[in-house]
Amino acid sequence: MSTLTNVQFIEQNGKPAFAVIPYDEYLKFLPGEDATIPHEVVGLVVKKGMNLVKAWRTHLGMTQAVVAEKAAISQAALSQMEKSENKLRTATLEKLAGAMGLSVEQLRD
Repeated sequence: MSTLTNVQFIEQNGKPAFAVIPYDEYLKFLPGEDATIPHEVVGLVVKKGMNLVKAWRTHLGMTQAVVAEKAAISQAALSQMEKSENKLRTATLEKLAGAMGLSVEQLRD
């Protein structure tokens, strides 16, 4: 997660009591209803050993080519991401989530 730079602190009795952040940043901290993961996706992760990116893509019935095009990455790069055990960068997760109509939290391990 990126460092918050636009935070306002409110003090009471000379001590920080509240931190006010921009609303868009606040929303990122909420799981919300869109952060759920369907049982089918969990099953693909557990039973078939897929990572969340591949499990979601499979669940949504999308090809690597379609997701890669929508995310503005190469199909080969997506293929590597689906095989990788490495944590993907937030910027990459944002591209993939946007391409599949998901939230970043739904793709985060």
